[in-house]
Amino acid sequence: MRALIADEFSQRHLDSLRGLGLTVEYRPGAKADELPALAAEVGILVVRSTEVKAEVFEKARALSLVIRAGAGVNTIDTAAASARGVYVANCPGQNAIAVAELTLGLMLAADRHIPENVQALREGRWNKKRFSQARGLYGRTLGVVGLGAIGAAVAHRARALGMRVVACSLGLRPEDARRQGLEHAGTPLELARQCDVLTVHVPGGADNKGLVSRAVLAALPDGALFINTARADVVDQAALLEEAKAGRLRVALDVHQDEPKGGEAAWVSPLAQLPNVYGTHHIGASTDQAQEAIADEAVRIVDSFLSRGEVPNCVNVARKTLARYQLIVRHLDKVGVLANVLGELREAGINAQELENTIFEGSTAACCKIQLDSRPSEDVLKRIAGRPQEVIFVDLVELRP
Repeated sequence: MRALIADEFSQRHLDSLRGLGLTVEYRPGAKADELPALAAEVGILVVRSTEVKAEVFEKARALSLVIRAGAGVNTIDTAAASARGVYVANCPGQNAIAVAELTLGLMLAADRHIPENVQALREGRWNKKRFSQARGLYGRTLGVVGLGAIGAAVAHRARALGMRVVACSLGLRPEDARRQGLEHAGTPLELARQCDVLTVHVPGGADNKGLVSRAVLAALPDGALFINTARADVVDQAALLEEAKAGRLRVALDVHQDEPKGGEAAWVSPLAQLPNVYGTHHIGASTDQAQEAIADEAVRIVDSFLSRGEVPNCVNVARKTLARYQLIVRHLDKVGVLANVLGELREAGINAQELENTIFEGSTAACCKIQLDSRPSEDVLKRIAGRPQEVIFVDLVELRP
């Protein structure tokens, strides 16, 4: 099988993929518009930030697996992948420490005016009086929106600085927060009202678009610091610009609205140019440690796919199908048995949506579980069971909704 690596990957990890029996084509400078042609004959595609559009899935008929060597999959057209039966997987949590470190770095930089300190010294100016003005973080309240791997890593490090940490996260219960030494807030709005610093760590996309709303930003106390190292679309950008322009909030961002897709570009952001806004260049996961961990995970996913047919961290497999019934066939482990069973279902116009066949020790007998979209008639069940040289027992169960 051929694999295309369309972003930066270390030689060690390329060698690991070749060691799995793959023919590896390494094109780290590939552009999104080049991918359909480059991926035309490959079975596995690995990308970091390069966009994978629908055209890739339309033209790359051999493509079976796309791996985003990172956390989010917003750069991959997962709907197009699903329509073509292509697995899409990511590498969640591997960059958590790197993003958490940057988040804490932005927090400290904003509190102690570190960038301005550095710039003044480089320009030959000494201004201890101005730069001695800082609130300090010890005893301050940090609000964390989203307590996944990154949010939890931020909370852990903030507690080490002596901060009070309050978290708001989907599915987080007060008792869960207490076990982690945190306090609990039910909503982002409730959280914002009590924060000196608010940081957001949720995935981008439709579910979280505008989660940090105008009302949430307005609920932050005057002089509070808002940090976003997640995705720009999780914040109401117009409201954030208004709050920053008014000087009411301090802002620190690693992600920006309409940021350039490439590594270098001329780009001007009205928000990033404000004096109370600290910005970095979407570098949250860009440490050697994080990139090594992400590449290790990508190789693990490929190995699992090739050796066991399993795809860890797959994001586009249906959690629940439309199947309403499960056909259980205990049968002899012979050639053609399952073909005969599926042939009967085909003749009856019944779709098999999931199938799992388990072989027992000795390789004499097996049990096949087939999830169906409609109920087979008694005649169909009798025909399936009516092969005593192949079938041991047939049962049908109705699946719970």
